Amino acid sequence: MTAYGAGMLLTARDIRELSEAAGIRPSKQRGQNFVVDPNTVRTIVARAGVEAGQPVLEVGPGLGSLTLGLLEAGADVAAVELDRGLAELLPLTLRARGVEEDRFRLVHADALHVAELPALPRSGTPTMLVANLPYNVATPILLTILERFEEIRSAVVMVQSEVVDRLTAGPGSRTYGGPSVKAAWYGRAVHAGKISRHIFWPVPNVDSALVELVRHEEPLGTAAEREEVFAVIDAAFAQRRKTLRAALAGWAGSAARAEQVLRAAGVEPGARGETLEIESFRAIARARGEVG
Repeated sequence: MTAYGAGMLLTARDIRELSEAAGIRPSKQRGQNFVVDPNTVRTIVARAGVEAGQPVLEVGPGLGSLTLGLLEAGADVAAVELDRGLAELLPLTLRARGVEEDRFRLVHADALHVAELPALPRSGTPTMLVANLPYNVATPILLTILERFEEIRSAVVMVQSEVVDRLTAGPGSRTYGGPSVKAAWYGRAVHAGKISRHIFWPVPNVDSALVELVRHEEPLGTAAEREEVFAVIDAAFAQRRKTLRAALAGWAGSAARAEQVLRAAGVEPGARGETLEIESFRAIARARGEVG
């Protein structure tokens, strides 16, 4: 089956019946909030541009609301789920709704520790990430997946609105910081729509939104260069109110050497990290090697 009837997606009633039957309650510690509105699921899938036969990676599928939406659109889904109870329940839920086994694969693991993308029998390695990410680890999961798996060419994920603001912020914004610059290393991140808090169970006390990131056609640099650049970013934003001369002193070896490196990179030593774009951070990382 590649298309399903209107009853395939999980309703609020389905979610509660499934969780009660399995003795599952959303874990606040793991940032779990289950989507209970089929229309929102279809909106997310449509925004992601999921196509029939496309292999998609989902992190934190929970009870399967978004999983079923992706399958309904014709995608094949590789899911990574940390919660053992949910990992055991989801295949049963999908089977009960007529999903063929070769269209879905589940890995019971921590997404931050997955070293290899699970391949799907029909369509191969996932090329897109679509997920409702756990709020408490959303940014680390997104950046880790982008770092480890170049096969993932785009991502549409639902996270806290504040996280979307940080990931999509530009230089000079009060929300611009390390995650903003690191996301820009991988691609262009844009705000992809607000999500009502009332489509979740339990209802969170924060607003949610979608962020879409599309990778650059060509990587900005090698893995080794990325490590150097990210070290500069981390140092620059560790104490964001400091000037770069002061903030990079530890990274460079001294404030005097930091100033020398910054001038070699064409960056004003009295500037702050929040004013620089990714290319300036790349220039600083290169300059340290040139200055010697």
